[in-house]
Amino acid sequence: MNIINKYIAFAVDVLTLSTVTAHAAGDPEQGEELAYTCMGCHGITGYRNAYPSFRVPKLGGQKAGYIETALKEYRSGTRSHRTMHAQGSTLSDQDIADLAAYFQGTEMATDSVTAADIGELAALNTCLACHGAQAAAGMVPTPATLSAQHEDYLVHALHQYKDGERTGTVMSAFAGMLSDDDIEAIARFYSRRDDGLHTPKKSN
Repeated sequence: MNIINKYIAFAVDVLTLSTVTAHAAGDPEQGEELAYTCMGCHGITGYRNAYPSFRVPKLGGQKAGYIETALKEYRSGTRSHRTMHAQGSTLSDQDIADLAAYFQGTEMATDSVTAADIGELAALNTCLACHGAQAAAGMVPTPATLSAQHEDYLVHALHQYKDGERTGTVMSAFAGMLSDDDIEAIARFYSRRDDGLHTPKKSN
């Protein structure tokens, strides 16, 4: 078994054996009302974060479980971003569930990537165990949908994992194996797919 396959097996073992985290049932209509502050950045196509500069991630169609985990990490400070911590600190668990339900419901996205799509880039095989079309269901925490995400955001996120600025047992292990060229290639591959995430539209 090569190192890539070992890490894939490790990821599946860790994620499928994790204790399932209870999430409150989200109300997408209430989430839409709460999302007005989110839409000031995430509802504008191509809107950029400053220092460091990258396009803010697309949330339309993102998995609710992933959004809930991310917002709770911002709220607690275990994931670092000054603006997102300030926003998250005002949210209850129910608010977070409502927002997650709303963003997921703005057309559900899928990661339909298979091994046949990725050609010879071995590094992309590490992504498939969790983010690919054949990923095991019920993983905890919920893996993000990557297809059609902004390239510069994906580069930023992978470097955060690689440099230890963002925590996550599986992602830190995977990112630690990646060269800068691997990171650029993975981000470029996912960003050019047209079957995934989108910028949600602002309500009138």
